[in-house]
Amino acid sequence: MLLRRGLQAIQALLELALDPPAWRSVSELAEAQALPAPMLEQLLLKLRRSGLLEARRGRHGGYRLALPPRQIALAQVLAAVEALPSAALVEGGEPATRQVTELLETRLQRALERELAQLTLEELLFDLRSARAAQGADGGLILG
Repeated sequence: MLLRRGLQAIQALLELALDPPAWRSVSELAEAQALPAPMLEQLLLKLRRSGLLEARRGRHGGYRLALPPRQIALAQVLAAVEALPSAALVEGGEPATRQVTELLETRLQRALERELAQLTLEELLFDLRSARAAQGADGGLILG
């Protein structure tokens, strides 16, 4: 399950990736994502410390991507904000069931980690742009 802060960090980076050279303020990003600015700023600081964002102070300052979107793996983003997902299934049950569940969870966790390490911000940005392009002005899908 993906933690909320992980999703919020990915959304912030996607927002920045829509216009990579531009500096965006915390308040702009918070408004675009409908999030409280102080909470978002904590995530942005972690992303900056991890080398995924650059920060600049002043009137024309803010945050922007430190790397091209194709070089940012989602696993890096989630690790930076301490939001790596787990493939937890169900708890409890008979001992034999618990053992099978643990084995399955281990395999699912490895698969999830591999996918997140390969999936880049650029790929997710492409998906986002495609989804937006497929929507009509009223928010409905355009079907031909």
